[in-house]
Amino acid sequence: MSASPITEIDLHAYVDGQLETSRRAEVEAFLAAHPDVVAEVQAWRMQNQSLHDIYDNVLNEPVPLRLTGALRSRRWPRGIAAGVAWLSCGLAAGWLAHGWMQGPAQPRTFAQNALAAHVLYTAEQRHPVEVTAQQEAHLVAWLSKRLSAPIRAPKLQEQGFGLLGGRLLPGQDGPLAQLMYESDKGERLTLTVRHASQAQSETGFKVMEQGGNRAFYWIDSEYGYALSGSIDKRKLLEIAQAVYLQLHQSSN
Repeated sequence: MSASPITEIDLHAYVDGQLETSRRAEVEAFLAAHPDVVAEVQAWRMQNQSLHDIYDNVLNEPVPLRLTGALRSRRWPRGIAAGVAWLSCGLAAGWLAHGWMQGPAQPRTFAQNALAAHVLYTAEQRHPVEVTAQQEAHLVAWLSKRLSAPIRAPKLQEQGFGLLGGRLLPGQDGPLAQLMYESDKGERLTLTVRHASQAQSETGFKVMEQGGNRAFYWIDSEYGYALSGSIDKRKLLEIAQAVYLQLHQSSN
């Protein structure tokens, strides 16, 4: 009998460590054959870790004495108590999800996806990009068409990096463009770009760090950008500023 198809439920359970050994092996075999899904799975892992980083301190705080006293002072019928508990958990989870998916959390989610894709594809030696820099005009035109907006490839030779090529990535609210750069030393950077249908609240540079890699990300009108790399933090910021100046000036 053939194994049942791998579903998104299986992938989420895999990320959460909830699969039995046999099913986990099937999922890992599926991921090995579908590298395009690995970036999404890695992004989920990073989202989970970020949620822990943000909320674990709150969740691990002791319950205030005034609340524990209130609970002890009233005996609830078992069914009602269970219902209240589940309702409280549901409201808390819903609010956390609301805060995670709405407003200022969106750029962070974008940056997480960009950083996960950076880690995945910069490790590739034979196929780091879909379209090489030798076809830069085609690459830029293709990515612009898929994002329904003009995409530009900044020139980073003064910063010691040349364009290697690029690829299309799946995004939470539409496709993303990834441009990869490489130095003479073999160091690689990626610039991930997203486009929104309307202008967003512009932001300054923000940084995200994970496992020796970091990304500077920002919002500039309808565009979101994330520059990712494992080089020195100050150097990466200088390059992010150079990217911003080139792209911002060319759009005006």
